[in-house]
Amino acid sequence: MGVTSRWRLFYLFHFSQPAHDRALYQAIHRRQFRAILELGIGTGRRALRMIEVAQRRYPESQVCYTGVDEFEARCGDDGPAVPLKSAYQMLRRTGARVRLLPGDPLAAISRAANNMAKVDLLVISSSVDRESLGRAWLYVPRLLDNASLVVYEQLQRTGKGAGFRVLSARHVGELAQRGAGRRAA
Repeated sequence: MGVTSRWRLFYLFHFSQPAHDRALYQAIHRRQFRAILELGIGTGRRALRMIEVAQRRYPESQVCYTGVDEFEARCGDDGPAVPLKSAYQMLRRTGARVRLLPGDPLAAISRAANNMAKVDLLVISSSVDRESLGRAWLYVPRLLDNASLVVYEQLQRTGKGAGFRVLSARHVGELAQRGAGRRAA
């Protein structure tokens, strides 16, 4: 790894904004994640950076990024968004295998869960619709394995991201059972 690459990683790990994303970049590098699923990609900046860090360990084409977002259908209250075509063009330039799934978490994950490979890291943005996410948990366990990391972005009262909460496999299983109960109702 060249000096420029080391400085870039140092910047992402210690000075990038928002500050709470730094822990994600460090986890991707430390645990050598290469398959990332993000629910709620917003502007795509975090996605670009996660892909960049993963590509420090693996060739470009071995990194797989899947993003679920409502893209053009997002409400103004949900924060900034990027159109689907623009997001695809932006992320595709990284050389990673990119798959973007438009729609809310329930619609997108239920359509794609059986065709998706296991993910190393599942990042859930604070902008994701909670009701849809609640029902989508039913499909999440089939996307994970024992080494997968699931993180949920927490908000401060000001509306800015405050950090990520790590969800244990047990907690994910409980959420999936609740999602199954909602599905049956």
